[in-house]
Amino acid sequence: MANNSAITPARRLSEKLPSPLKRLADLAYNYWWSWSGDRISLFQTIDSQEWERCGHNPVAILESASYERLTQLAEDPFYLKQISALAREFDQYINQQDTWVSRVAPQVSASRPIAYFCAEFGIHESLPVYSGGLGILAGDHLKSSSDLGVPLVGVGLLYRQGYFRQRLNRQGWQEDYYIDNPFQQMPLELIKNEQGEAVTIELQVRQRVVKVQIWRVQVGRVTLYLLDSDRNDNDPIDRWLTGHLYGGNLETRIAQEVVLGIGGVRALHALGIEPSVYHLNEGHAAFCTLEIARLEIERTGKSFYDIEAKVRNSCVFTTHTPVPAGHDVFSPDLIDSFFASYWPQLRLSREQFLALGARRLGDPWEPFGMTVLALRMSRACNGVSELHGQVSRKMWTVLYPQRSEDKVPIGYITNGVHAPTWTAPLLGDLYNEYLGEDWKNRAVDPKMWAKVDDIPDEELWSRHLILKERLIAFTRYKVKKSRELRGENYELIQATESLLNPNVLTIGFARRFSPYKRGDLILRDAQRALKIFGNPQRPVQIIFAGKAHPADEEGKRIIQRLMEWCHNSGIINRVAFIEDYDIYTGQKLVQGVDVWLNNPRRPLEASGTSGQKVCFNGGLNCSVLDGWWCEGYQAGPDGKGINGWAIGEDAHTSDQELQDGIDSRSLYQLLEEEIVPLYYDQDAQGIPHRWVQMMKTSIKTNAPLFNTDRMIADYVSQVYVPEISKSVEPILAKVLL
Repeated sequence: MANNSAITPARRLSEKLPSPLKRLADLAYNYWWSWSGDRISLFQTIDSQEWERCGHNPVAILESASYERLTQLAEDPFYLKQISALAREFDQYINQQDTWVSRVAPQVSASRPIAYFCAEFGIHESLPVYSGGLGILAGDHLKSSSDLGVPLVGVGLLYRQGYFRQRLNRQGWQEDYYIDNPFQQMPLELIKNEQGEAVTIELQVRQRVVKVQIWRVQVGRVTLYLLDSDRNDNDPIDRWLTGHLYGGNLETRIAQEVVLGIGGVRALHALGIEPSVYHLNEGHAAFCTLEIARLEIERTGKSFYDIEAKVRNSCVFTTHTPVPAGHDVFSPDLIDSFFASYWPQLRLSREQFLALGARRLGDPWEPFGMTVLALRMSRACNGVSELHGQVSRKMWTVLYPQRSEDKVPIGYITNGVHAPTWTAPLLGDLYNEYLGEDWKNRAVDPKMWAKVDDIPDEELWSRHLILKERLIAFTRYKVKKSRELRGENYELIQATESLLNPNVLTIGFARRFSPYKRGDLILRDAQRALKIFGNPQRPVQIIFAGKAHPADEEGKRIIQRLMEWCHNSGIINRVAFIEDYDIYTGQKLVQGVDVWLNNPRRPLEASGTSGQKVCFNGGLNCSVLDGWWCEGYQAGPDGKGINGWAIGEDAHTSDQELQDGIDSRSLYQLLEEEIVPLYYDQDAQGIPHRWVQMMKTSIKTNAPLFNTDRMIADYVSQVYVPEISKSVEPILAKVLL
């Protein structure tokens, strides 16, 4: 068991601070501060340059600040009032007893929490154990669970170097590099026993015993446990098992998934945590079902098939991947090398064990699929949008030969985003005034969001322009810094001072540069694109950001083509690429753009959430009807969008080249005939009233639906505690105007 009486890192940090500032230590070690109202200035005020240098790490900046600077702040009455008010709010939040879940599902208790397993968690940029959408969703899942009082613990991996860092060379080619994470200076705590030693669990990885230690991260009222194999008593190879996120070869991948799944269950067991539900967020964690079974067999002495139903009843699974090739599969030989000594503990033969992950039984060369294992061993499965649920049922119908496709037991719960995290404080302040100061706690209430109509157009527009100016200033800073590091010529570096214009229609495109996301679709007809972006009367500008996986050569080529386009003399000030995309860059983009562009090949976008974040900030979506946008997009009687735009409408073909042509022409036509004219239809004060009306409609129709409070309520009533579904009034119905 862990030693709760030991001096914690927060206590140790507190002892270094002047008395009036001691509560900063509590706030620094709980990521609740990152979605509080004072998140902008609380730590940045200490030293803005150091805040930037340390990657917005609150522990690092408090550790590095001089005592002279801290005592200076300790006599600032305004700063002390800010700390006092925030500490009071924090204490009320942490100690709140009357939560949503206590009212609707009191049987869900902290003594039997939900255990949420995921390979990555995007909580904040100072905890870089995420790569993209899956991790950001997982982070938002924890935050809303905390807000609603859902007793949940997260289980993941603590990566020594995380996901790769990105820089582009002078040819525009992506170069990958890594930086060690300074665990001892991060907002996390190594769990120790009564003797002050790290609590560890043991795993067998091939023929070696690997010791794994456990770190604790506080996310509001939710605890996230992260597993780490970087210990001196491990083989040097095994110390790197938790080195990189999505790095290495298939052997590394399966070893990491053993640590996450089997190690995660053992870690919870070692900490005395007995979950009521195990939630597998994507197939990476599917091995946890086997360890749950092993423990039950060890406890009862029964056979695997005797306890299989009990294991299945405790596990639920969310799938995120709409194509078979995107699901983790391992060869029988690789499974042999990792599990030959494990399946006897389950009282299974090799053939019986391999059958658990086999898509088709009877083929000795059939690979072992993690999604197949998760589907077989979970009582409930869901996709992450309505369309993705349909696609998943079709994809996995082979596992249910006695059922028609529409009866395949895979439902859907559409993803959402954590509104307090992604809504700009400047917009949040406006919502405080017109929607009520408790708007964050009523994110699912369409009647509340209808009050955005009361916001004067000029107020909403002026705040949007401030956020756009901030985005452009940030983009100039990042691009200038990149050009300096590449050794570009002086003129090109200085040109960043005139890069982009706050008065110009601004599009954002930021995501993983996988070929199916078609990051360069807008360049398909280069001359037509040049005409749109270089129009002297009604110009358009675009900001790109995102990474291609290190092994994805085509994704890297897409980025290179975009970088070449950035230097086209006709639009050199109208196109920018921000390197090394992270949560902070994502926040600036979704809060400042006019239009969010999303043009994947349908139906390959399972859900997507970046466009949802844009809605909370008054931005408009221009997207292919895929993922969540199928549910979010609404058209008026004339067939035109009233809350955004649909690329290609419903026209689709299996011929990818033909589809690319259809969608690019649709995108150009939307820009030329609808988006650009609407934006530049401004009054004498520069306010585009019809555009602002569309912003309000986007907020009213999308904000109540696509938030993680609604999503978590759905998981509680439909998946975690389905027996309450009939007694709980639906938290929200579809909003139609």
